[in-house]
Amino acid sequence: MSNRVILASLALASVIPARAGAQRTCEGLSTLTLSGAGITSATVVPAGTFTPPPGPVQAPVMSLPAYCRVQGVARPTGDSEIRFEVWLPDAASWNGKFEQIGNGGYAGSILSAGLASRVALGYAAAATDDGHVGPSPSFAIGHPEKVVDFGHRAVHQTAVQAKVIVAALYNRAPTQSYFFGCSDGGREALMEAQRYPEDFTGIIAGAPANNWTRLLTAGVWNWKALTESPGSAIPAAKLAAIQRAAVEACDKADGLEDGLIEDPRRCRFQPSVLRCTGADGPDCLTAPQLAALEKIYRGPMNPRTGEVIYPGAVPGTEALPGTWVPWLATRSGTGLPLQAWFGTSFYSNMVFEDSTWDYRTIDFDRDLALALRKAGSALDSNDPDLRRFRDRGGKLIQYHGWGDAAIPAGGSIEYYERVKATLERSQGKPVEDFYRLFMVPGMSHCAGGAGPNDFGNVGLFGVDRSDPERDVHAALERWVEKGVAPDRIIAAGTRPSRSPDDTAAAVKLTRPICPYPRTARYRGSGSGDDAGSFVCSEEPRSR
Repeated sequence: MSNRVILASLALASVIPARAGAQRTCEGLSTLTLSGAGITSATVVPAGTFTPPPGPVQAPVMSLPAYCRVQGVARPTGDSEIRFEVWLPDAASWNGKFEQIGNGGYAGSILSAGLASRVALGYAAAATDDGHVGPSPSFAIGHPEKVVDFGHRAVHQTAVQAKVIVAALYNRAPTQSYFFGCSDGGREALMEAQRYPEDFTGIIAGAPANNWTRLLTAGVWNWKALTESPGSAIPAAKLAAIQRAAVEACDKADGLEDGLIEDPRRCRFQPSVLRCTGADGPDCLTAPQLAALEKIYRGPMNPRTGEVIYPGAVPGTEALPGTWVPWLATRSGTGLPLQAWFGTSFYSNMVFEDSTWDYRTIDFDRDLALALRKAGSALDSNDPDLRRFRDRGGKLIQYHGWGDAAIPAGGSIEYYERVKATLERSQGKPVEDFYRLFMVPGMSHCAGGAGPNDFGNVGLFGVDRSDPERDVHAALERWVEKGVAPDRIIAAGTRPSRSPDDTAAAVKLTRPICPYPRTARYRGSGSGDDAGSFVCSEEPRSR
């Protein structure tokens, strides 16, 4: 063992003077007794450069202090195999806090880049693979306990075991515990607030897939709409025309013509304006394509009851990178868009447990009811009663991009309104006292898109890691630790291009994102690219 590693190990062990026999080195954690779990490895990683593995959002190279890397497995049932890791910075670098990182998609791996980002900032951090290996839901066939692990048990088990490990190494519990997740991680975040409110005091839920069963049913609905006939598919080349027409109809509603739709609900875009009146071409839609588009905007419906199963897509960002391509369409016209893959793989693996299931046979009444009975109780984090989380002093920030083609943003508003109705009706206490939702114009899934889409949310690497006025994580910490709620967050980004083919240099901007139902309203003077020209205001929606 090198001198550098020995010194790092000693630093990790020397947090505070411990009671006789209570102090542990990093390597000594390998013999720590856990309930329902075991540690498989505990090693010191010397200070140095961390290069994240490739991923959907490429994280930057980071400089990390020496840290203790603990790997473990939790087995709460006979069919559980929940891998987790806890990374603990050396004593001099630890800020006294703990943070757990959420997953994406069907999970199946441990997000080392997220762990590194937290350790770089001084947190003890943890993450899990949610109880299986690999991004496919095929693990669910014949393994109902693994579905429960993925649904909620793995995240909770990791939180419980990680806190024991943190206390064992540092000889004291963390002063605060946070959770940060987007997409499936957002679903996990809300699940924690609902089922396990004692795990975390501060939670960030980005673009949550919390209405999982209905959301993935929408994925099948959209794919059926786009494959209803040979001519129903909407080519990627036509998305620019759709976006232009939507922006032209809706852009001025917020008082500033800038290519961004602040609140698409105020817009009454009529896709019929795109109907081809002559030959088919890139600037118009044929009748089958128009029918498919209208179904996607409307959202899936129960054929028996007429109920909207899940909110539909909103107009205005169809051609932006990372939106309809790859979620609803593909550039080449071959292969399965991601929404279609998620929806069909959910039903074939988690609902019917039949890899040969054909999406064309789905009944949006009968099969949805089966999916809700079989998988919804484990996967859906829809309970609006957050009283236990609130009463423990918990604070929750949720954000969602209006341009999210993976998880339509209306789902976040729907959940927030249900929480508001449930808690304020029964007790009259404002939901904003502990729970705030930020809707982000132009932003795609979790990050990216156009407009003000960088506020500490981008793969956990934001514009500013310490300013609570500009960083969502810092805003949460100030709320939890100092009682100052975020009335707005200044986000950075670029002005939307006039067309996807525009090669002009991107114009940088800043703009406030506001707690729902308030939106950023242009004051009427000043630069439209400067946050100071906007005010957060609440206005009635247009009818």
